[in-house]
Amino acid sequence: MTHADDTIRVLIPLKVRKKNGRPKILPPADYLPSEDQTQDPHILRAIGRAWSWRRQLETGAASTIQDIAAAEKVSDRFVSRMMRFAYLSPEVLDNLVIRRVPLALSLNDLVAVADRPWAEQMDMVFELPET
Repeated sequence: MTHADDTIRVLIPLKVRKKNGRPKILPPADYLPSEDQTQDPHILRAIGRAWSWRRQLETGAASTIQDIAAAEKVSDRFVSRMMRFAYLSPEVLDNLVIRRVPLALSLNDLVAVADRPWAEQMDMVFELPET
């Protein structure tokens, strides 16, 4: 048995609103995410899609980029371009996805960086402080 003294109650002031028929949890109006936890959701989504598509090709769930494009209802050129995110260096991915370091360039420019050698990517993607 638990007593009233053993109970810890945590109140988190969130609002639930419907968006496109689905419930969406909203943070309190005065909530400001810390800088280290912010990241453009478009970047995270693009990286996630690229890895999903890469996995489909590697496991045989999809035979070609054209198969993925047809399933996703996008052009094969788009899939091919976005797949490059799956080949970013592990260090860049760690900084983008885990540490949430903001980019110093646009999403379109990041696609071009993925073609570069891993050793060059960090300096191109993030504005590193000069030492």
